[in-house]
Amino acid sequence: MKLFAYSLREYDELAFLDAQAAKNGFEYGWTSEYPTLENAKLAQGYDALTIITNPMTPELLARYAQMGIRGIATRSIGYDHIDLGAARDLGIRVAHAAYPPDGVADYTVMLILMALRKAKLVDAAASYQDFELRGKIGRTLGSCTVGVVGTGRIGEAVCRRLAGFGARVVACDPYPKAALADVVDYVELDELLACSDVVTLHAPGLPENDHMIGAGELARMKDGVVIVNAARGALIDTAALIDALESGKVGAAALDTIENEAGLYYLDRSRDVLPNRDRSVLMAFPNVIVTPHMAFYTEEAVDHMVSSNVEALLAFDHGEDSPFEVK
Repeated sequence: MKLFAYSLREYDELAFLDAQAAKNGFEYGWTSEYPTLENAKLAQGYDALTIITNPMTPELLARYAQMGIRGIATRSIGYDHIDLGAARDLGIRVAHAAYPPDGVADYTVMLILMALRKAKLVDAAASYQDFELRGKIGRTLGSCTVGVVGTGRIGEAVCRRLAGFGARVVACDPYPKAALADVVDYVELDELLACSDVVTLHAPGLPENDHMIGAGELARMKDGVVIVNAARGALIDTAALIDALESGKVGAAALDTIENEAGLYYLDRSRDVLPNRDRSVLMAFPNVIVTPHMAFYTEEAVDHMVSSNVEALLAFDHGEDSPFEVK
């Protein structure tokens, strides 16, 4: 197999990919650029691609299919940036990554604590020597009811961590887990929204989950609720969230992912005027934390992201099944 890697980071992913090539005996090429119609030619002569969370449109997929690409793997759990129907029609098999849930679960709890303790406001005030306590009082996590939307591997890990803080944990998921019976109370989404002091989202980025938290859902939440999203940006209607923050309905938000973030993360855009007004508005609130979609970012996760992509693409090359294939 000859593998081409797009948007590969030389400061972390490259070493892991090099180790996989040495271990499994395949050739690879790479670029730090995101795949486009203009740079598709870089993958000429290769059999498979590994990418990150950049849009793979029907036009782009067709170009790669014409070049002989028959397998594409994304170094992310989510795969909604790939047009799966187009890939299937073109005969391109698609895979996603897997990595331990602990990094995102730890990060989620960190975001919850930062929001509850008003860490952004406290840190900003301290930078200009405002050490007054006024307006900075927080809440203990153990005093809260936390609603976890989605109890897959990451959501389950979050639930177990929250229980360790003494918080009451409620959860909703189409497939409740018996293994969590001693940790959470499963309820319907409406009940979860109504009773939770903190709502944290861990649902997949499926079309049916688009804007699962909108104006109606926000209205049903407690006054002063804290909202956390370390899953997919499209789960929250950003305009509705901004309205709820401005009205005071939402007391705080901690967002590792937002809508329309493609083309921003993971690039140095420090010298650019960014075409994303919603992000600018959210960043301006003293009670909103916005981080650049990096809850996953641990050494263990990056290693697993690369290795699971390689494993899937090697299976595709051999005509075999892979547990990482998206069907």
